[in-house]
Amino acid sequence: MTLDIRQIHPLFVGEVSGVDIRRPPTAETVAAIDAAIDRYAVLVFRGQPMSEDEQIAFATAFGSLDTGLTKIAYGPTRYKHKTTMDISNVLLDGTIAPAGHKKLAGALANQLWHSDSSFQHVPGKYSMLSAVVLPRSSAMGAGETEFADMRAAYDALPQGMKDKLEPLVAEHYALYSRMWLGDEDWTLEQKAGMPPVRWRVVRTQPSGRKSLFIGAHANRIVGWPVPEGRMFLLDLLEHATQRRFVYRHEWQEGDLVIWDNRATLHRGRPYDMRERRELRRTTTEDLAAVPEPMAA
Repeated sequence: MTLDIRQIHPLFVGEVSGVDIRRPPTAETVAAIDAAIDRYAVLVFRGQPMSEDEQIAFATAFGSLDTGLTKIAYGPTRYKHKTTMDISNVLLDGTIAPAGHKKLAGALANQLWHSDSSFQHVPGKYSMLSAVVLPRSSAMGAGETEFADMRAAYDALPQGMKDKLEPLVAEHYALYSRMWLGDEDWTLEQKAGMPPVRWRVVRTQPSGRKSLFIGAHANRIVGWPVPEGRMFLLDLLEHATQRRFVYRHEWQEGDLVIWDNRATLHRGRPYDMRERRELRRTTTEDLAAVPEPMAA
């Protein structure tokens, strides 16, 4: 099967047409989308509003699904599948979360550059985000999502920096970004339920291209003093998220965007949190990933 893809950013991102993703994909369609993601890293499907069941059926065709932070937090959800992640400002009773609510801490944490579930021993592979209800555009923004190509960011580094990065390992911790935002209300059991994990700062993609593996969950460089490691990671993140590496997706209801967490970072952009914003995410597990050992 050949997909109809139009590249919509100079470096990456393909807009796909000619396939109905609301129907369970055939093996041929899965293979074609896999190949497209390896090339474009981010795929955009317009005008295909999906039910939760349709999204779950589509996502599971690409592998087992992740549940992320719901392993240690949040409790009941509005959705019937535990692998459906609620990316919204909406509470269990259907009302909009008030200012200061813990639900909004998660929404704000999503505005930091990150790779989904990089804090787990089995990190995220593909994330699939479906737009259900969107806020109106305002001076505060409309909740767009930005994606940064970590392959292009790596390619643009001078050789000396590439050599420096090659042996480095970063520690990723699930609650680091939440606590950085002031969300300290986590029990000892929750903190112990998702301990830190270590990944090489440079990863090799299936295509053979190298990419950076950093973001808001990376809290230190193993073997470095913590302050030096954090400043280094911030500088590297600043390089990797220059505008030339970034695509900004302006959502329309019915969009589905798929991205490769191994090759990109992403972040949500601000919006008026008094307005309803509902997106539904499914994420496949990167079962091939092997973290670095935790020995000091």
